[in-house]
Amino acid sequence: MNYRKAAMVFLLLSLVSLFADITYEGARSILGAYLELLEASAVIAGLISIGDLVSYLTRGLGGFIAGYLRSSKVYWSLVLMGYSINVFAVPLLAFVGRWEYAFILILVERIGKGLRAPARDVILAEVTEHIGKGKGFGLHEVMDQIGAVLGPSIVAWTIYSTGGDYRAAFIYLFIPALIAVALVITSIAIYPNIRSVKKAVSDRKQYYLGRRFLYYVASMAFLAMGFMHWGLIAYHYKAISTIPPYVIPLFYTAAMLSDAIIALPAGYLYDRIGLRILIITPWLAVLFIPFILSGSMYMLLFGSIIWGFLMGIYETIMRAAVADLVSIDKRAYAYGVYGVTFGISWSIGNAIIGYLYQIMQPLIIYYVLAMEAIAFILLLKTIREK
Repeated sequence: MNYRKAAMVFLLLSLVSLFADITYEGARSILGAYLELLEASAVIAGLISIGDLVSYLTRGLGGFIAGYLRSSKVYWSLVLMGYSINVFAVPLLAFVGRWEYAFILILVERIGKGLRAPARDVILAEVTEHIGKGKGFGLHEVMDQIGAVLGPSIVAWTIYSTGGDYRAAFIYLFIPALIAVALVITSIAIYPNIRSVKKAVSDRKQYYLGRRFLYYVASMAFLAMGFMHWGLIAYHYKAISTIPPYVIPLFYTAAMLSDAIIALPAGYLYDRIGLRILIITPWLAVLFIPFILSGSMYMLLFGSIIWGFLMGIYETIMRAAVADLVSIDKRAYAYGVYGVTFGISWSIGNAIIGYLYQIMQPLIIYYVLAMEAIAFILLLKTIREK
């Protein structure tokens, strides 16, 4: 491997994530509030996670296509097409007048993210092998979250300066979207040939990913079922009417900042102790719920920060672990399988949480506790499995 080119592509793809995150994380910081403005219900806000379900299902498709065709051109085409759909759907939200149309664009944006994710993660796993996948994905997540902090900050400033104009915020996000796609094209020009696609797969066992990987996926599925989506959190913040609208994206900014802070240490610890670093995450998922459901400004902020820490650990460790739990020739399939399972679980879980939110909010904590306890048990099984 040409390490200089690998390092350059790692940097470029990290910058792609930075500008892409400015775009879609800026939008996601206010999607729940925007849906409330468009007169959607709490269940609909909870079902924003269906967009993530579509994204994760599309990851399965993207992973299968990349794994089956095994071509550098296919990998890069999925990355370029996925990012283009992902980021350019966001500015179009400015021109919708009904929640139904906004919901469709949310789904389209997530489809783009899903298509490019498995191929992009395979490339990242390849170009970070010389520094350690945990540290590599951690550094990538830091860049990712810098964008995730800048995006909501830009949105918050726009909403504040325009007197609450959500549509202006979406329009401004076209600029980082254009930069992200230009950086993808540059990455392709520098690193056109992907080493992973040259690994031959010649027997029927190519689709079997191993028992330990299956335990891991099951654990993450239950963890996802108890993890509240930001769309539902933002809906709650808007519904309780105790904070100004422009503060909602600022809370999301705080969450993304805590995500960025934890990502690199989490990646470093993963390279040192492996999956044991995930042991704490189910209990953090339970801990932040009472803060999120409170009415106190400071409690809501603290809950948002805990939520961000969880996202940082998930986004760093989960992707690095997939690459380590399977052989290099099965990574595209593994990312697809993991994505589909996680997405279905997250969507089902948030639909349940959205329903509980409407009928009796205190039940949410008991539901989350049950899901995370199961996730914890399965995670222990994964760690002990050899």
